[in-house]
Amino acid sequence: MNNDPLANALSAVLNYELAGKKEIIINPSSKLILGVLRIFNTHQYVGEAEKVTDARGGFIKLHLLGNINKCGVIKPRFSVGWQDFDKFEKRYLPAKGMGIIIISTNQGLLTLDEAREKKIGGKLVAYCY
Repeated sequence: MNNDPLANALSAVLNYELAGKKEIIINPSSKLILGVLRIFNTHQYVGEAEKVTDARGGFIKLHLLGNINKCGVIKPRFSVGWQDFDKFEKRYLPAKGMGIIIISTNQGLLTLDEAREKKIGGKLVAYCY
């Protein structure tokens, strides 16, 4: 039984990336996993994420591009205000402006830069560079 499906999914994506694979099937699927993968897609870290439904809840088919150096979840999911974003950017990213941090807000999943523009805080979810 999976305690953290998002962590398992991002770990599998990183392992497949490092092995040079072109496609991965992520099971189980959830809206959070699909949302994180869609943000990765908009920033060109992964290809298209497609949700396939079957009798057991479905799975996600993801095309890999080979652009990920490291990705993972942020545990515990820190609550952070928009004024404190720099501290976490220094902690999880190798350099300022290199990579993305995904934050869960009351307006949905956003990157740290989008949340900074809107001046809203939330809970840190994942990072990728």
